[in-house]
Amino acid sequence: MNFDESTLTDAVLARMDKCQDARFKLVMTSLIRHLHDFIREVEPTEAEWFAGVRFLTETGQKCDDVRQEFILMSDTLGVSMLVDAINHRFPGGATPTTVFGPFFVEGAPNMPHWGNIAEGLPGTPCFVQGTVRDTTGEPIAGAVIDIWQTDGVEGLYDVQRPNTHYGRGKITTDAEGRYAFRTVQPISYPVPDDGPVGDMLRRMGRHPVRPAHIHTMLNAPGYQTLTTHLFVKDDPYLESDAVFGVKEALIAEFVPQQPGMAPDGKHCDRPFSTVHYDFVMAGA
Repeated sequence: MNFDESTLTDAVLARMDKCQDARFKLVMTSLIRHLHDFIREVEPTEAEWFAGVRFLTETGQKCDDVRQEFILMSDTLGVSMLVDAINHRFPGGATPTTVFGPFFVEGAPNMPHWGNIAEGLPGTPCFVQGTVRDTTGEPIAGAVIDIWQTDGVEGLYDVQRPNTHYGRGKITTDAEGRYAFRTVQPISYPVPDDGPVGDMLRRMGRHPVRPAHIHTMLNAPGYQTLTTHLFVKDDPYLESDAVFGVKEALIAEFVPQQPGMAPDGKHCDRPFSTVHYDFVMAGA
């Protein structure tokens, strides 16, 4: 009774005395304490607090089967990368993880070595190859690499266009841990900024752009799942990625090539680029 700003927090926490879920109680205790401390530090007006509630409401209203505005908010505030770092403390030498992103789709088609995941897409042809190894340097045979990316001109994923499917595929490593696929060179692109998160970024004085990258998710029996990106070296947004996902070890050189024989053994009649990147997976 007669709670004030110095006693209210403890009173709220005391109401959880009968909570049987220890983890839930720990999480809620920390959330309540930090939230109350935030309010004491900022001292929002009632109008400001209702503006915050309205922001969260509009964020939820922007979500649908394709778009998840709360994930976008988590990404742009650096929370997704913090959760990723805490949950993937890999040993030294393993390829680092990065943010999963909102555009993954289950059921990408299985492709042969040098299969083209961007058949018919506009953009610079790009040939990507390398190996998958463990932290001792041994090749990992049978590792499945799930790949997804934007087109090479507008920077859009297929799910951002109605009734289209492109830029996705699965490659399985051979007995020597090798993989190879063809695609188009990705370009930098803005995250969706026509909603509450976009308004937030503009008020922060930030841009919404992600540097060019190819998504990969690697799975192999006995190893931890590796979800990461291949970033294009020298992209102008590497230092200011809107979701804080860039790590030095994930930057790859996309080497420009003149028309001629491509790494897949076929003739390419347009300028293309080549990439070599070796993944290292951590044991389970």
